[in-house]
Amino acid sequence: MGIAHALQVWWHGQSWLEITGVITGLLCVYLAAKNVIWNWPIAIISTAIYVYIYGKTSLYADMFQYVYLCITSMYGWYNWTHHPKTEDKIPVVLITKKQWIWSILIVLIVTPILGYTLITFTKALHYHPPAYPYIDSFCTCCSFIAQYFLTKKILENWLIWVFVDIIYTVVYFKKDLQITAFMFAVLIIIAIFGYIDWKKDYKKQLV
Repeated sequence: MGIAHALQVWWHGQSWLEITGVITGLLCVYLAAKNVIWNWPIAIISTAIYVYIYGKTSLYADMFQYVYLCITSMYGWYNWTHHPKTEDKIPVVLITKKQWIWSILIVLIVTPILGYTLITFTKALHYHPPAYPYIDSFCTCCSFIAQYFLTKKILENWLIWVFVDIIYTVVYFKKDLQITAFMFAVLIIIAIFGYIDWKKDYKKQLV
């Protein structure tokens, strides 16, 4: 009885906005992992919701990231619809060595700059201090790259998402966003299966 009551109290303390963001977030990533184009309009809804949530919880880099994710979701929707006439979908491709090098350089350069900017910007405007500014900035940079790779159907985007989602699961749990933390724990699993499924699609293309 005590456990049931505790769960009921916990559930009533959750935000319906966050719950909606979680449901649409899980659905859009699942559809992306299954190579279904309808992941993009659902992603637009989910990312717009989280722009508000992250701003409210002082995760400013994440808020900025989700503005970017919302915009790139629109681009992804457009790009996935413009596949070659000989194909049902645009093909899955592998990352190039040049793309790996540029990705690493971007993360190494942008992370400290963004983290420092968040600290100084919020201090100057007397905003609430950013939570985990450098971890937040690092994950934001990695997510920017992963999302771009997703829009271009680069297979390795899923490996980056697995890595980032592990970190996010811990951060959001510490920020008392339990449902969001649970969502990212599930996203880790979806990303793993997304990589497996896309790799199968890539191999089929070679036949």
